[in-house]
Amino acid sequence: MPINRNALIRYRTIDGCLRNRRRRWTLEDLIDACSDALYEYEGIDKGVSRRTVQADLEVMRSGKLGYEAPIVVIEKRYYTYAEADFSISNIPLDAQDLNVLAEASALLQQFKGLPHSADLTEMVLKLEDKIYAGRSQARPVVEFERNDLLKGLQWIDVLRRAAVDQRSVSVTYRSFRARYASTFLFSTYLLKEYRNRWFAIGVDHRRRTQLVILAIDRIEDIADVSDIDDDYTPNTLADLATYFEHVIGVTRDQKSTPRKIVFRVSTSDAPYIATKPLHPSQHLERTEPNGHVFSINVIPNFELERELLGFGAALEVLHPPGLRARIATIHRQAGQLYDAPSSSTTT
Repeated sequence: MPINRNALIRYRTIDGCLRNRRRRWTLEDLIDACSDALYEYEGIDKGVSRRTVQADLEVMRSGKLGYEAPIVVIEKRYYTYAEADFSISNIPLDAQDLNVLAEASALLQQFKGLPHSADLTEMVLKLEDKIYAGRSQARPVVEFERNDLLKGLQWIDVLRRAAVDQRSVSVTYRSFRARYASTFLFSTYLLKEYRNRWFAIGVDHRRRTQLVILAIDRIEDIADVSDIDDDYTPNTLADLATYFEHVIGVTRDQKSTPRKIVFRVSTSDAPYIATKPLHPSQHLERTEPNGHVFSINVIPNFELERELLGFGAALEVLHPPGLRARIATIHRQAGQLYDAPSSSTTT
């Protein structure tokens, strides 16, 4: 039985409500929750009907989708699960589902190893692990890094669709340094992830001559502006396929050019750098008695400094002088924090 996206959002919302046993849920409460979810994720402001939610409850109770949810009504008014630990997310895959996943995994395997296939390789791993877990009823043996507490994830698909449709959106955004949020029109070109944070690259219509990078978790609201005359601004500013080629992370000065960064890593820590390069341009310059000297060609930015500082005393920046001086200053300031007695008390 095919499920459309709106129905799936309703099922997941109802499931979340019924799993929350700290509250008692009437039919009207479930209707309101589904309406709020559809507005949040799809921008649909038309409320869900009583009949729709009643039909959803019956579908979830039935075996049509494999849920067979133990939904009961208590005191002739409140909906809940008869089994406290039940969730439709815990439903195991049946044999047909596993066969379909296996076929999809076999198909995707053919693309592993091709250029720009890192995301595809991860997808194949997830599929293979899901198949293994479903067939063996065992705990998955591959776990990917994620951040379930990250804010703003609901905006990713909104911005992705706006970029694909070449449609402007109205963004309400507050940077970490701003006292108040500002609202402006935005044309999205690219969504980029770095260390479990997502960023939108595009142009602010107030100044369309430079690229802007917005942190998704700083977006407070996005509204559709298809009914106004301010059209989407196509990207003519940069080739985004290569725009981040010479940077670590997402911060880049458009006028800057790559520089050779040289640093020495202690002998004991050098294998970590060698097996997981800081940047694709990394090169081993030489081996010395007290460590290994590496170089990378990148545009200096905040993320580069964070990477270098993360190795603490195991890494010394040798060149360029300006970056070496800045890293040294930060290390000295950090050391001063530990030279003074701690003002906090422990219990």
